[in-house]
Amino acid sequence: MATWIWIAVAVLGGSFSVARFLVDAVISERTSSDFPWGTFVINVTGSFVLGWFVGASLTGTTLLLVGTASIGSYTTFSTWMFETHRLAEDDDRRPLVVYLVASLLVGLAAAGAGHILGRTL
Repeated sequence: MATWIWIAVAVLGGSFSVARFLVDAVISERTSSDFPWGTFVINVTGSFVLGWFVGASLTGTTLLLVGTASIGSYTTFSTWMFETHRLAEDDDRRPLVVYLVASLLVGLAAAGAGHILGRTL
């Protein structure tokens, strides 16, 4: 693999990680609930965008840079698990179940919608 690809992955990965942090901060400042809206919005929008790019039939280096380096750094499975654990520790089952189910269903729907849109463009 060419050196420029490794550099691009590092730059894009770092940039999109910072974007995730900023989006989460903006959303968290505007919501007053304990529900992890920032992580939810990030993962749903990331699912949509990744579905779009896959639907557009990106492959090879382009998919690596757009999918793995960019969207992979923007979305965050580990934070989703952390937020789920935090909600479980609070022993309030309703937000926990809503977060788990909504994250999965809305994330899958967003990926599907993005895929359909990507195929039509």
